[in-house]
Amino acid sequence: MTNAVQQKILVVDDEIDMRELLQDLLEDSGFSVTAVADGGAMRQTLDTAPYSLIILDLRLKGEDGMQLAREVREHSSIPIMMLTGKGDETDRILGLELAADDFLMKPFNNRELLARVRAMLRRTTQLSTPVIRKEDAYSHERLSFDGWVMDLTSRELTGVDGEPVSLTYGEYELLEMFVRSPNRVFSRDQLLDATRGFDSDVYDRTIDVLILRLRRKIEPNPKQPSYIRTERGVGYIFNASVMQC
Repeated sequence: MTNAVQQKILVVDDEIDMRELLQDLLEDSGFSVTAVADGGAMRQTLDTAPYSLIILDLRLKGEDGMQLAREVREHSSIPIMMLTGKGDETDRILGLELAADDFLMKPFNNRELLARVRAMLRRTTQLSTPVIRKEDAYSHERLSFDGWVMDLTSRELTGVDGEPVSLTYGEYELLEMFVRSPNRVFSRDQLLDATRGFDSDVYDRTIDVLILRLRRKIEPNPKQPSYIRTERGVGYIFNASVMQC
């Protein structure tokens, strides 16, 4: 179970009432919360301490929440939940494609927001990499395909060049499901269940966006994918020979 006391959440919203609502709601649930009003304060706060999750308003006054999320994603895989009052699905698709891990419309149900926060925190890795004793390293469960290595114990992906590849929690969950069951066709509903883990207003395009992001990170040619292939009218299949290592 996620230990809420140890999780720090950063809220970025220019409406004071919304900041106070989110801070009270999350702190009452045991989380440590910092709430700020703009991108400048967000950057300063992130420079001072590690955070486990960012809840970011899409429409900040004079600022683009999507651009801020993209800026964070350039150097961090911290989960990002975006909030917006606009019910345009295009915003959700674009936000997920650019940087966000989840998207929630205002006004939201408090219980749903907490459920999503807890699900995201359950699936994310520790911000600081734990020290692994040499004798422990050999006990890690690892799967490999074409030179890629996925450490299922430390939740890390290493590329063919030996360099670590940063994955968001949604991307990691999706790839783990694929490598554990290669050459099996998964429907979008099955993939949604694996990457969400709780009831919410999700939709098929969420998976399409995650697939797009994952292809950009692991495919030699994302426009002509060789690993994550589309089965038209059915879903997706991971086309690779996977071995334990």
